[in-house]
Amino acid sequence: MLEEPAQHLHPNVTLLENTADGIAPAFQSKGFIKPPQVPLINQGVYQQTLVSPRSAKEYGVDTNGANDEETPTSLDMAAGDFPASEVLKTLDTGCYINNLWYLNYSDRAAGRMTGMTRFATFWVEKGEIVAPLNVMRFDETLYNILGNHLIALTAEREFIMEADTYENRSTNSVHLPGALVEEFTFTL
Repeated sequence: MLEEPAQHLHPNVTLLENTADGIAPAFQSKGFIKPPQVPLINQGVYQQTLVSPRSAKEYGVDTNGANDEETPTSLDMAAGDFPASEVLKTLDTGCYINNLWYLNYSDRAAGRMTGMTRFATFWVEKGEIVAPLNVMRFDETLYNILGNHLIALTAEREFIMEADTYENRSTNSVHLPGALVEEFTFTL
């Protein structure tokens, strides 16, 4: 849907498949070389899709070495300019979420995601943490979280390596800033 001209995210949102700075190999499972970077979204506007060699052949387009699932393995979101030290003060009263347990699509076509908070989720009043919160489920759209409800992205980012070892050790990683979001929808 982002490829439609009327759809866009907040202008601070820039996403890359950044193989050069991730821990995934510079080639995919069939041996096709990945470029160092693939711009996915630039300043809120769609740029490219990850295209596997199979899809490239099927649709007559160029491949960018994506895996068969055409999902990022080294996702990199550009930092914002908001200092993380100011988050609680700016939040004033609301939920501070420091850890998401999981994230799944509840409606992929609409960009709607569901997930749960886990550890380090707190209720904040007057810029101060006052109590821990129990696990909460949320259901929200990407267009709200990274679009019209996004207030700011932090200048500091966290590099997170996927810890999955179910069939083999994962080499996926993400490099993400924190996000200050208003009107976030919790479902329980």
